[in-house]
Amino acid sequence: LQSGVSATFMSSLAKANVNIRVIAQGSSERQVAVVVDGDDASRALRAAHMAFTLSQTMVSVTVLGATGKLGSALIRQLNEQRESLSNKMNLSICVNAVTSSKKMIMGKDGKCLVTTSNVDKMLDSDEATGLDLYALSMALKGDVNPHRVVIDCTNDDSVADYYAQWLNSGANVISPGRRAGAGPMERYNEIREAVSSNSVEWQYESSVGSALPIVSTLRDLLQTGDDVQLLRGCLSGTMAYVFKTMDESTPFSEAVRQAVEKDFAENNIREDLSGVDAARKVVVLARELGMNVSVEDVVVESLLPDELRNKEYTGTKDEVNAAILEDLKSLDEPLMKRWKEEADNGRRLRYKFYIDVGTGICQCKLEGVDNTDTLYRLRDNENLIAFETSRYTTSPLIVKGAAAGPELAAAGMFADLLRMGRGFIGSQA
Repeated sequence: LQSGVSATFMSSLAKANVNIRVIAQGSSERQVAVVVDGDDASRALRAAHMAFTLSQTMVSVTVLGATGKLGSALIRQLNEQRESLSNKMNLSICVNAVTSSKKMIMGKDGKCLVTTSNVDKMLDSDEATGLDLYALSMALKGDVNPHRVVIDCTNDDSVADYYAQWLNSGANVISPGRRAGAGPMERYNEIREAVSSNSVEWQYESSVGSALPIVSTLRDLLQTGDDVQLLRGCLSGTMAYVFKTMDESTPFSEAVRQAVEKDFAENNIREDLSGVDAARKVVVLARELGMNVSVEDVVVESLLPDELRNKEYTGTKDEVNAAILEDLKSLDEPLMKRWKEEADNGRRLRYKFYIDVGTGICQCKLEGVDNTDTLYRLRDNENLIAFETSRYTTSPLIVKGAAAGPELAAAGMFADLLRMGRGFIGSQA
């Protein structure tokens, strides 16, 4: 056999989550045969074909929450790049299942949905069925394509509960939400164990800074042996916009209203203003650093009083947001007073986070920063994270850029998908 052929063959089956029962090689060393379970035969054959470039590398993609702003933006980007990826990377993205919060539709026998340009219309058709995550999981397990990816745009705990099952079945997972990355430690460890036990990936770059390379940068630092000592900055594009926009003529409630109109805020804007969303991002990064941290361990300064934070609202999403924005007017005076106090001393209000690895302290709080702080010139919906490490001693490594809105978050998910795609192609080289 030509050098590397057997390795390529065996590796392709391993990455497709196909167990080899028996291996046999002829005395002439011109052939190698393997025995696999009958249920895995089609997937094994397809994996071998793609490994030796006998067919285009195809990735089967399931998009959960495809009708929301985030899912819609992702599908739009996938459609726009479909031809380019096929021509330039020999990579075919096959969206063969999409869901909303109540319905789902899957391509027959795992085939690609002919078009995903109008997901709402597809889910309103007679071919759509009620959302059934168990049935979806069984279809995912039965898909003979060795390269399967679930993209979860829901930020739903009940969906995150399926991650370990999907990973154990050989599917990869991309999650822009923080329910899994910052959720219960027991579930987090189960997901991690599923990743380490199978040739699969769980990517969540966009869960922290949308399309900004924050998680990947942190991993690179750690894996190259750098000693990360402190992370600090701003992880909330909503908060960044609010305190960049707020001034004597633009009160706090008006700045928040503008952030909501620009799609910079979470669906529940109280998650931004209470600091809970920023705290979840902190937990994702802290766990990446090996810290045993949960959201409850993060010291969080909420901008909302308890009565507003816990108040029950009824109506549509727009009606609820309108009611919350009206209630936020009660905070205009105290926050404007705080804004003026900082401005009189040459400082600007910023919502900062800290992760001190040495002390184990994680916190999110509103504070004034002077012009020596990297957050002083933070613009609009930017995120900024400074990495203080044993190598970056004279000045920290800084990642900064716009990081709010569905288009940027979708771009981050798309980038995660392409990283996986390159890995699939690389394993076939």
